[in-house]
Amino acid sequence: MNSTTAEADAAYCLDQVRRFDRDRYLTALFVAPQARADLMALYAFNLEVAKTREMVREPMMGLVRLQWWRDCIAEIYTGSERRHQVAQPLAAAVRRHRLSREHFDRLIDAREQDMSPEPPVDLPALVAYTDATAGNLGLLAVEVLDGRGTRPPGACPDVALAPAASGVWTAHALTGLLRAVPHHARQHRIYLPQSLLTKHQVAPRELLDLRSRPGLAAVARGIAEEAERLLDESGRIVARPPKPLLPAFLPATLAHAYLRQLRRAGYDLFDSRLQELPPGRIWRLLFASLRGRV
Repeated sequence: MNSTTAEADAAYCLDQVRRFDRDRYLTALFVAPQARADLMALYAFNLEVAKTREMVREPMMGLVRLQWWRDCIAEIYTGSERRHQVAQPLAAAVRRHRLSREHFDRLIDAREQDMSPEPPVDLPALVAYTDATAGNLGLLAVEVLDGRGTRPPGACPDVALAPAASGVWTAHALTGLLRAVPHHARQHRIYLPQSLLTKHQVAPRELLDLRSRPGLAAVARGIAEEAERLLDESGRIVARPPKPLLPAFLPATLAHAYLRQLRRAGYDLFDSRLQELPPGRIWRLLFASLRGRV
């Protein structure tokens, strides 16, 4: 691949993340240029698999598309790569940082749940889904930032960093799913746990009316409290992440802002204020970066 093509691919990844994954784009601004480009490739890959359900009419076609990415990842680890604007920058990042294949495989496998019309059975099932998707993405981000590619084989960072990072990214994903309830409802997709909906007497079909229902705020509160618990637990494990890894923990700063926004809205998931991004996100991230904690 010539340098012109590589530059075009990198620009494509950056543009996709900047447009469709603004939170991760902002956190990556606090990373050195080469690692930032590798993160953009990683986040662009995540966008490719995350948008699968929205791109297909039939769930079976979504499974086919996920299999294409599963095969693509397998080929990267056997030394070959497909011509794709995301696949080739991703392959370069995998080689440069010796990224763990199992994180990619778990992420793609979990995305198969997007093809099901059924909501998660309960809150643990929802947390497991967000951990397998966003959590594994967070672990890959840590691998990009921790100098893994320059370490001797077998060397690894503090093992406590993995659950802490995974918890932060899982919590951020939970807040994102809450804020996206109106968007998913328009597509007849529901990510709120069935057990919580049943407990608070909310019928899934009622969400499709795009209006608040009695009990829905209690459902949202239960999920938000789980996100808060994950953030608190991660903070206890790693109060001050190592400086090179701090950008991988910055999503916690944004998750805290979204949770405050939810509380102010009374956990009304159809409150229009929840569709407004909290002001000053970049300044919040800058302050967290300067003080060395999230």
